[in-house]
Amino acid sequence: MMKRHWKVGDLAKLTGLTVRTLRFYDQIGLFSPSGQTESGHRLYNELDLSRLQQILSLKELGLPLEEIKSVLSGGQISPLEILSLQINQINEQIKLQQKLLEQLRHVSKLMQGKAELSVEDFTSLLQAMKMEFEKPVIERQASWERHLDLLGDFLAEESGIPKHKEEKQ
Repeated sequence: MMKRHWKVGDLAKLTGLTVRTLRFYDQIGLFSPSGQTESGHRLYNELDLSRLQQILSLKELGLPLEEIKSVLSGGQISPLEILSLQINQINEQIKLQQKLLEQLRHVSKLMQGKAELSVEDFTSLLQAMKMEFEKPVIERQASWERHLDLLGDFLAEESGIPKHKEEKQ
């Protein structure tokens, strides 16, 4: 089977990242192409794509680029574990969306059942929606923190490093 290669522009289109971001990742040694063309253009292969997927997953989980770099270079977390974290995260999001959907359906029934809604009905509806929209943000942050704590514990165990590094004097 022939291996596919992507130039930086193709990879940008494929991933929705900018060429500038990809170049920056290369500069900081986070994500570099495996090869280059005769004229010196970056060439990425399927293994590179797999690494980029891991980088973007960890970034989505809220890890800073420097940490992502050390996590991946130390091989401390497997691609499968990164996927599991992402699957859990999306399941959380789905639950939140379903809650919001139920809330909106409930409000919709209320509106259909009445000939006219009072100002109070509208204000309580707006408050319910406001609450419902703020809640996912707060819950998602809490959920990220749980994931990152788990990831932190896991990495600390794997590397035998105490969880909280001392501040350097």
